[in-house]
Amino acid sequence: MKKIWVNKTSSFIDAKRFDDHYYLAMSSTERLDTVQFLREMHFKMKRGSKNESRKGLRRVIEVIQ
Repeated sequence: MKKIWVNKTSSFIDAKRFDDHYYLAMSSTERLDTVQFLREMHFKMKRGSKNESRKGLRRVIEVIQ
């Protein structure tokens, strides 16, 4: 069974600090896994559009002159 925990703070600034510390403590692989999990949950909620790729992260390159 997965444990769920809650952090209660007195301000949005404290909440942001907690979130930053939490995600920076993760390895880069764990962060990517979290992003992929959230993407999958988003697709399930949207019921999956046929044009959306579920295989991986989108790469966007913009050339600035």
